[in-house]
Amino acid sequence: MRLVTWTGHGRPEAAILHGSDRHVRIRRLNALLGSRWPTSVATLVHAGLVEGLRAEWQASAGRADALAEPTDPALWGPLFAPRGKLWGIGLNYAAHAEDLGAGRPDEPASFLKPVDACVDPGQGIVLPAASQRVTAEAELGLVMGRVMRDVTPDEALAGVAGAVAVLDQTAEDILQKNPRFLTRAKSFDTFFSFGPVLATLDELGDLDRVRVATVRNGEVVRENTVDHMLFAPADLVAFHSRVFSWRPGDILYTGTPGAAALSAGDVVEAHVADLPPLRQPVRSA
Repeated sequence: MRLVTWTGHGRPEAAILHGSDRHVRIRRLNALLGSRWPTSVATLVHAGLVEGLRAEWQASAGRADALAEPTDPALWGPLFAPRGKLWGIGLNYAAHAEDLGAGRPDEPASFLKPVDACVDPGQGIVLPAASQRVTAEAELGLVMGRVMRDVTPDEALAGVAGAVAVLDQTAEDILQKNPRFLTRAKSFDTFFSFGPVLATLDELGDLDRVRVATVRNGEVVRENTVDHMLFAPADLVAFHSRVFSWRPGDILYTGTPGAAALSAGDVVEAHVADLPPLRQPVRSA
């Protein structure tokens, strides 16, 4: 199941993509099935209802075909406003760690980014005057679907609502002054975005084979597959569940295959599997 926020009828509402060019609005699905699913992606995610909706959607296969309407990515709005943790992982692809001259960490290298850094898809990245070198990193993001504490790797992915494409920005010249400046270097406004589609993990097939690519101005800067991560997604979820409780709507972004240096006028994209790309234009402050 692939969720989007549809804005084509005057107000945002949740819809399920149906094939490559159509969608079914949750409002219409409720009328067909006599169900009462929330009609916003935000409520579905934060209430931990995505998995239940997925199960009902699969069970209604065929019945909802007549409800499908033409979709247009230009009318997809922000998935939901994050209000929990934006938890990032650094140096999680061996090749990228070698690019930076960093050793392979024995445990995941993680950091927290404020929700204030988040910007909607397409709204743009603003290069701050305080930095002369900003980079963008495409990443596989995992949106949590339920409360998880002390889970095992075998249990971890069952608690994930779905995957999203993520763009994570860094003021690299600030970071290079001192590694303790990481939080500041990552936290400027517009330095995080995700979407525009949330796909349940069954949509991605073999997670190890998922391709992640950082694309600038239509050219692939770096790409790799999840099986080249030092710490697999399930291990990352489980490891951090021993530190804190994951809650619905928290986003874990799992590391980048490589970063693209940004200049005003660029367009940078995150490509994850066959999901529609997350695209952001770049401008100066």
